[in-house]
Amino acid sequence: MSEETTDITRDGTGKRRRPIEIVIAEKNPLLMSSLIKLFAGDDRFALVGTTPDGERFLSSIDRVSFDVGIIGWEMPYLDGRGVLQALQGRAEMPRLIVYTGSSNPDIPRVAMALGAAGFCSKSDPPAQLLETVAAVADGRMMFPFVDVSQLAADPFIGLTPREKELLAALAGGLTNAQIASQLDISLNTVKFHLKNLYDKLGVSNRAQAVAHYLKGRDGR
Repeated sequence: MSEETTDITRDGTGKRRRPIEIVIAEKNPLLMSSLIKLFAGDDRFALVGTTPDGERFLSSIDRVSFDVGIIGWEMPYLDGRGVLQALQGRAEMPRLIVYTGSSNPDIPRVAMALGAAGFCSKSDPPAQLLETVAAVADGRMMFPFVDVSQLAADPFIGLTPREKELLAALAGGLTNAQIASQLDISLNTVKFHLKNLYDKLGVSNRAQAVAHYLKGRDGR
């Protein structure tokens, strides 16, 4: 990847003078090959890097400056949710688009809640992905219809997979020591995760956390 960066400027018509720099995280090598050709054929874009998983995508953000990242939802080592969670609150980061073949209707809503700037389905025409990237680079949000009233209503959206494991263990009546043994982590690590879990759910103890869990499960 090139690490050279250029300031974004616009000409008199308001259009960009340089290509939109992108990095793609996609686990399927055949699809990645197709995406490389797709973006190479449109001079609005410059592909500055590719990676097959979420962990290496995060590393690319530390090494290279780019405008838009295109990430899968189901990726090795670190999935799309994990990437978005890892970047929450981080300044000076590229805008992210989730690009997935999953038919789960909740993914656009979850991606938006976690800070993604856009969503595109792999079942959409390739031109849709190009236009989504262009719009997101221009500062717009690009999603299918999302019921934004549900973003704040679902307290589980922002939980990490580990926090969800702990919540299920709490609901199963396990003590902190039993949770530590089951998950093969230290007791102090359990307490650390529980504090974060309680903060995210807006509760102060395990009984309230379990009540949230049971209510959320019944409502799904």
